[in-house]
Amino acid sequence: MPSQVRKTTIVEVLDLALELERKTMALYASFLSSFAEHEELRQFWFNMARGEAAHCGALMLVECILRDDPDLGGGAKIRFDMSTGVRLRSLLAAYRREQRRGVTAERAFEMAVDLEGSELEDVVVDLLQVVRDPGWRDKAVKMLVHDMGDLSYMIEKFTDNAELLGRADALVERRVPKADDPPKPRSRKKNASA
Repeated sequence: MPSQVRKTTIVEVLDLALELERKTMALYASFLSSFAEHEELRQFWFNMARGEAAHCGALMLVECILRDDPDLGGGAKIRFDMSTGVRLRSLLAAYRREQRRGVTAERAFEMAVDLEGSELEDVVVDLLQVVRDPGWRDKAVKMLVHDMGDLSYMIEKFTDNAELLGRADALVERRVPKADDPPKPRSRKKNASA
């Protein structure tokens, strides 16, 4: 998809981020019924949906702060690639259709890795800087690292897909602050076909 970088307001970007976070939350919540018979998977998807709900709440707080304090520049124009929103809207709609037909645990994990690796998570973390409390941004990053760590663990436990596990692990590595020690390596399942 060609780049659609244009000048837009922080509030417009915020509205887009909120819309996409809600849709991601709805997809993860739909996996509760998809995996209702498996308690560990059901609980995992509940936690992922709850994480998206927390992102929505944080973004709604940013929205309130921007509307209450015009000096923060919510109406200021910034450069933003709108193709991010178009692509993610299409992806989420396709994933919802696919989920309604039924998906395996591995396919649901693939969807989550695609969504969690999208530019949307970076936008959410950047928007939290408006709160002017470094603790908020740090909490958001820690929550993302925790969710990605859980996703990586579930992929390792429930699939033999080394490529998908590598993608999930790369998301964790991308989010871990550079000053921290690297995470300890985990044992890997042996691929039965190897």
